Amino acid sequence: MAGERLNSISLHQEMQRSYLEYAMSVIVGRALPDARDGLKPVQRRILFAMHELGLTPDRPFKKCARVVGDVLGKYHPHGDQAVYDALVRLVQDFTCKHPILDGHGNFGSIDDDPPAAMRYTETRLAEISSESILKEIDEETVDFSPNFDGSQQEPNVLPAQLPFLILNGCSGIAVGMATSIPPHNLNEVVNGLLELIKNPDMPEESLIKLIPGPDFPTGGEILLSSGIRETYTKGKGSIVMRGIAHIEEVNPGKGKHKRNGIVITELPYQISKSGWIEKLAEQVNDGKITGIADIRDESDRTGMRILIEIRRDSDPEKILKELYRKTNLQCNYGAILLALVNGQPVQLSLKRLLINFLEFRESTIVRRTNNSLRKILKRLEIIEGLIKALKNLRLVINTIEEAKDVSIAKNNLMIKLKINEKQADGVLSMPLRRLTGLEKQSLYSELEELKVSKKDLELILKNRNELLKLMSLEFKELKKRFGQKRKSKLIKGGDQLIAERNANLRPNKELQRKQALEALPKDGLLAIQNNNVVRVINRKSIHKLKLDENIPLSKENFQTKILIEANDKTKILAITVNGKVALLRWEFIGLKTSEVTNLVPTGLEEEKILKLIPITENKNQSLGLLTSDGRFKRISIKEILEISSRSSTILKLKEKVKVISAILCDDNDDLFITTSIGRLLKIKINENDLPITGKLAQGAHIISLFPSESIGSCYTSKQSIENKIIIMSSDGNCIKIKTDLIRNCEKGDIGIMLSSISHIKEFKDKQLFVFNSNSGCIIKTNMENYTQISKDELVKIQSNEFNRKFIPLIEGEVIDNIKNIIV
Repeated sequence: MAGERLNSISLHQEMQRSYLEYAMSVIVGRALPDARDGLKPVQRRILFAMHELGLTPDRPFKKCARVVGDVLGKYHPHGDQAVYDALVRLVQDFTCKHPILDGHGNFGSIDDDPPAAMRYTETRLAEISSESILKEIDEETVDFSPNFDGSQQEPNVLPAQLPFLILNGCSGIAVGMATSIPPHNLNEVVNGLLELIKNPDMPEESLIKLIPGPDFPTGGEILLSSGIRETYTKGKGSIVMRGIAHIEEVNPGKGKHKRNGIVITELPYQISKSGWIEKLAEQVNDGKITGIADIRDESDRTGMRILIEIRRDSDPEKILKELYRKTNLQCNYGAILLALVNGQPVQLSLKRLLINFLEFRESTIVRRTNNSLRKILKRLEIIEGLIKALKNLRLVINTIEEAKDVSIAKNNLMIKLKINEKQADGVLSMPLRRLTGLEKQSLYSELEELKVSKKDLELILKNRNELLKLMSLEFKELKKRFGQKRKSKLIKGGDQLIAERNANLRPNKELQRKQALEALPKDGLLAIQNNNVVRVINRKSIHKLKLDENIPLSKENFQTKILIEANDKTKILAITVNGKVALLRWEFIGLKTSEVTNLVPTGLEEEKILKLIPITENKNQSLGLLTSDGRFKRISIKEILEISSRSSTILKLKEKVKVISAILCDDNDDLFITTSIGRLLKIKINENDLPITGKLAQGAHIISLFPSESIGSCYTSKQSIENKIIIMSSDGNCIKIKTDLIRNCEKGDIGIMLSSISHIKEFKDKQLFVFNSNSGCIIKTNMENYTQISKDELVKIQSNEFNRKFIPLIEGEVIDNIKNIIV
């Protein structure tokens, strides 16, 4: 019968569901902080457990093992080491800008020394966490939920009075996403909050002026660059950090000559001191950094001091630049402002992050005020009952004396004094000392104070401006109490310094390129032959290339397909059949000849190069790619120019799909496509039908192919310049057509049929080619024969006149490929 209780389920559906559940569990319940209190679940549970234990700043320290045990047993059923590691990070002053726990014992060091075991270390709440995170936890400011077994209640979020998400920062790796938020200065963040309260619509640029950059607990320098601006406006960016170093004279000892030395007093955030020294020593030993005589760690309790002794014949300024360039003395902090907002991971800008916190803070103040108002109203009710009893004291005494028990006395008091049950209980529990004159006066004073407090609280709830004033006042008090001076120095002109460093990282390539260009003949021409042999020639040798001649069919493949100026502005783009592109490093050819495969970057040596295209600095142009499945993709030349000296994939192809043609195009060009069954399509290139896309997009589907049909070639023309094209069949027949006589087609259109131009019946050999009528061409056949048709010969062809056997072919020979000569 057990088999009847089994349900069949698809394996991939179950794996997908289970993995999504696991991913959301990691994202929401473990790895990412909440945007409101800036804490991960384990950190929140540690703080709440310590609050429950009463480990306030004025109480003695308690063993970390006790805290970890409470957290595990009540709120966080995970490994004890995971909880202890999270606790340790909340204590470390070199990790947190504002440590929210105080520690007693060994909690690790900046040298990556591990902390002592939890049974040896002690902890308690720091003053800032007690006053600005947990202070309002008992005032019904946040919601509570059952813990993992339903035996306890734990807060969903802590009522933080400061945005600890950005004050202390946070890092965490979830499933498919990560957060990395740098710490900031409390004074600057509070100033930003105060300004946002006054003007919620303030521009982000104004906010960045108030919060110009992170403030790391380990100090160092921060280069003000576009990376910080991107971090604060888009939620993701790269922040450049540098250590603090200076040059001083070092006296190595008696009888020894004085030397210059580089002293490092601060390292970038999260860089291990011992690890940095070790890697520097390796680079010195390997000869990557020269001029260093000795490295010593002279750090003590007063601060960090790394001394690098410089040889007497070396320049310390140059070596310091080498340290910034080749070591982590300058490095990047990859910032991602990702946090949970309403239970969903959201990448936040700085302004959105602070506004989200202000909304949370406003809600906690409202809930706190409502809670205080309820308590005041309850107390007012009791005080009013007591005062009414004191005014009728004899009646109260007589009523109590005459009653048989407490319940009768309470009922009689409620009737005679016209008070409610709570007030009657208050009267019956009133001590005799209340009858003294001083105590009576204190009741009246308390009544007046409660009425004033009630009025103030009701004003806060009714008038939002009063609430915002209160919020601003609390921010100012916390700033005055916990604010600190900035530790990290801000350096202007960061973009320029970063550019100089990046240029220094690749000095050889740029220098070699300039030297290679200088070594080439002045006014030289770059010639690329049809067999992909590259060379630089003198202008006087152009006649030897026979560009203006008709060359009959032969096995010789020496025809020149590209001839352009050889200068520093010349860029040749190589495109492969698999959608990869790279700039040809033709300038390194010198006075010799070379194969194209020797001039492409690493990764393209084994690729089949489809086409070589000269490109200009015209960033309005785009590269068009036609694939064998009928898709056409456009990518901006601007993106192509950014690939520098490496290869890049610019087209994500499906299996068995190849790039069959690549062309340069502009908006409003006419795109012509031919197929093996004699179809010709003319499509207008524009942003609506054929938009420019990103690197990995597949492109728009513009032609649907019939069974056994394949695409022949494609070509773009400008109506204002070229008004004629040549269509040639694989059996050597051709016709010249005026482009304005060809109707425009939509994507997926049938086009016009030119099947009569070819006399081949088999689709496997039949093909049509379209090309420019104002430029010579090189033709290749299936028998590896090559011929060149001059420009003059193509111009002679009459429009709409059928030219049979324009290319004389032998039996079984067909045209494989046609390329226009680029001059």
